[in-house]
Amino acid sequence: MATVVEKTGIRRAKGWLYYLDKRGDVSRARMARGGGKGPKGREKVVKCGIEREDGFLYFIDKNGNVAKVKMKRSTGRRKTARKPVRRKAAKKTARKKTARKKTARKKPARRKAAKKKTTRKKTARKKPARRKTARKKTVRRRARR
Repeated sequence: MATVVEKTGIRRAKGWLYYLDKRGDVSRARMARGGGKGPKGREKVVKCGIEREDGFLYFIDKNGNVAKVKMKRSTGRRKTARKPVRRKAAKKTARKKTARKKTARKKPARRKAAKKKTTRKKTARKKPARRKTARKKTVRRRARR
């Protein structure tokens, strides 16, 4: 179970995310989808100055106190850079060469000449002729003006 590190008694407001910042103080930040409109940004709630231990997870519990719990798979913080892993080269074993039978290739089958189909050429449709009477009327109307 978790152990209380410091009693702060914080009351949480809706739409804010409470966390322990780098300096060990309790801060809060506005959540992207929580609690409607309000001031954006971050702000410190309580100055605690908690020094963190390796292998522990720090959080704010239901009562508003800072608590810590041991992580299940903690490797601790690594101070040195990782060295590249050297993999052992696999031993090459001599394989026996087996004589493979060559498969005789089949000759490609002769294709029969395809008969040409006689197709009728489609006659192009002619555009319908313009009505000359309509044209004459417009010419007459223009002349009147």
